[in-house]
Amino acid sequence: MPPLNQATMQAFVDAGNAAATTAGKGKALEDLICYVFNQVPGIAITKRNALNAFENEEIDVALWNERDVNGLSFLPNIVLIECKNWSKAVGSIEVNWFDSKLRNRGLDFGILICANGVTGNGTERNAAHDTVAAALREKRKLIVITTDAIVAMNNTDQLVILIKENLCELAVSGTIM
Repeated sequence: MPPLNQATMQAFVDAGNAAATTAGKGKALEDLICYVFNQVPGIAITKRNALNAFENEEIDVALWNERDVNGLSFLPNIVLIECKNWSKAVGSIEVNWFDSKLRNRGLDFGILICANGVTGNGTERNAAHDTVAAALREKRKLIVITTDAIVAMNNTDQLVILIKENLCELAVSGTIM
């Protein structure tokens, strides 16, 4: 259970809040995510802000997962993460775009990190929640984690538990809550 340094995480959040540009805000959130996931046993950050061969899709963060028993052993070896450090909830268009990136690469799992969650209502399965449900029907699992949930963690075991809980919620309800 590697610890997470609260001061380090808060510094990334503060940098995002102080950033004058959307690029600066996004970089701060990506830095936070890379810090947190780098602490998880068996995880390596392999790419950041990488364009595909056609230069029309960018991947914010790509992880290699060794599937360490103390880490994310239940996830695939390749995990893509999309980061949205927005002042509002992320809409269905952006969630669909991330899902398309996963589909185009033949991947069945991805994590969307949002400062303020996604639009819609999980119970009603509308807006971005409908996009998550549609991906699930096609055997792709998208989970959403808020920045607040990340910075509330004290160690990587809490991240592992949060991801497991999100996956179970997705399987049971058919969307995210």
